[in-house]
Amino acid sequence: MLETRSEHACFGGRMGYYSHASTQTGTKMNFAVYAPPQAQHAAVPALYFLAGLTCNDETFMTKAGAQRVAAELGLMLVACDTSPRGLNDPGDSESWDFGVGASFYVDATQQPWSRHYRMASYVNTELPALIEQHFPAQPGRRGIFGHSMGGHGALVTALRNPERWHSVSAFAPLCNPVNAPWGQKAFATYLGADAQAWQAWDASLLMSVRAYPRTILVDQGEGDKFLARELQPDALEAAARTSGQPLKLRRHAGYDHSYYFVQTFIADHLAHHAAQLSARQ
Repeated sequence: MLETRSEHACFGGRMGYYSHASTQTGTKMNFAVYAPPQAQHAAVPALYFLAGLTCNDETFMTKAGAQRVAAELGLMLVACDTSPRGLNDPGDSESWDFGVGASFYVDATQQPWSRHYRMASYVNTELPALIEQHFPAQPGRRGIFGHSMGGHGALVTALRNPERWHSVSAFAPLCNPVNAPWGQKAFATYLGADAQAWQAWDASLLMSVRAYPRTILVDQGEGDKFLARELQPDALEAAARTSGQPLKLRRHAGYDHSYYFVQTFIADHLAHHAAQLSARQ
């Protein structure tokens, strides 16, 4: 059952915040939808955003400034929460980079996380099915993008499921989490001590063996304090060379990891998705 938390007129469309009982996480999950004015007359392409560490379903919608461009392009925007909440699992709220707000968009295999931290399945199957049931979204025109941890989630989701996701991009993503402290901490706890199991959730490793069928857009600020230690875009570029992946990775002097960076280039990302989604018959 869908619960409406609030709705607001926005650039001729409707900005809404909703909740539902998730079968994948076994918890109440919050999500947000911007329906552009075109959705009042026909189904439109849907673009899903995955946010980063400590964020929630409201972060992108309130900080990115995406609705004006989405209204012009006729794109629905969907943003979900970054993890299940309210479980009080041991250690789930002790640090900002693990647990609540930090699911890393994987399906956990280790207890107690495996009972509820099934965000990969939530994003890939449950949430799109919910959106396409209750909102005028076109099932055959579905894109995904994200920021930081969410950029990692978007890349991995699309690379693992290219038949379901028809466009993909990322802002400052974690490109090689098996070799980065954030990723190592989360993967060891969610997925277990065997590092071989982590490889299925690493964008660079996935890309190196199988290219996504369309061009991927990635923007990275060169003033990002997490660039060398956590994000490692060089690994993604190397993977693209290995597999022949069409990759447009743009580096921007002076930009940091914040939503000021996201705001600056959000129009480019929405145009990227609109072009690829509109090209689908």
